[in-house]
Amino acid sequence: MSNYHSLKSAEKGIRSTLVGIILSILLAIIKGTAGVIGNSYALIADAIESTSDVFTSIIVFAGLKIASKPADTDHPYGHGKAEPIAGMIVASALFGAAIIIIFQSIHEIIIPHHAPAPFTLIVLIVVVITKEFLFRFVIKVGEKIESVAVVNDAWHHRSDAITSFAVFIGISISLVGGKGYEQADDFAALFASGIIIYNAYRLFRPAFSEIMDTAPPIHILEEIKSVAAKVDGVMLIDKCFVRKMGLEFFVDIHVVVDRNLPVHAGHLIGHNVKDELMKFNPKISDVLVHIEPTLIK
Repeated sequence: MSNYHSLKSAEKGIRSTLVGIILSILLAIIKGTAGVIGNSYALIADAIESTSDVFTSIIVFAGLKIASKPADTDHPYGHGKAEPIAGMIVASALFGAAIIIIFQSIHEIIIPHHAPAPFTLIVLIVVVITKEFLFRFVIKVGEKIESVAVVNDAWHHRSDAITSFAVFIGISISLVGGKGYEQADDFAALFASGIIIYNAYRLFRPAFSEIMDTAPPIHILEEIKSVAAKVDGVMLIDKCFVRKMGLEFFVDIHVVVDRNLPVHAGHLIGHNVKDELMKFNPKISDVLVHIEPTLIK
């Protein structure tokens, strides 16, 4: 059941990623063309950011495909780590895109150029609305399946929307201000890149934590201990460790039972604990139950 749940979750993530890839390709072409024709490097830089969206979404797509593969001899715990690895790559790519925009914006600020064409504002309005819609769609899927890679991909779209909005403001100032304000859109792109760097750092941390097997939120651990403690025959929960592997959870739990019980009875209690936990949370892929006897009084 858990493998089926993980497969369905991966499929949802893959579909949302494909939608992002298609839209990002279209927006990158539109922004790049409008930037060249409309004399706005900020818009061209924005197109570069959208192009990075395409590549990072492809990485997320590949990561989810690998993560959804079943366990094998070489990977007895499955391929789930591919998912947070993809998330780290996405965050790193986001940071790289911001650095490119910073350097190019500074270059454009130093070198005088003409003000952007007014029609670029219409292009940016369409881009911001589309990217915000895409962000809301992808983030909903990512949070539902608890995928750091998909969530990071969603925030990549939000960062693109922020960049486009900043460019919109910059171009507006440039057009309204007239001569002497030509670099306003470049300053706007520079400002937006700082926001992108912040988002890249914020998105990198959870993916890195998952790679390092950092414990999941405390409420997940407490829920697991609570469910296990209610199983007939369980007297106490001694230890409980949970780690996230891609889209699944693996649980190691030590339960205390009556020391006078026969071995087969204790073994049955262990099976019941595992069954109840996997029934309670379909994302739990496996449970290792260690039976501890009560102490001698």
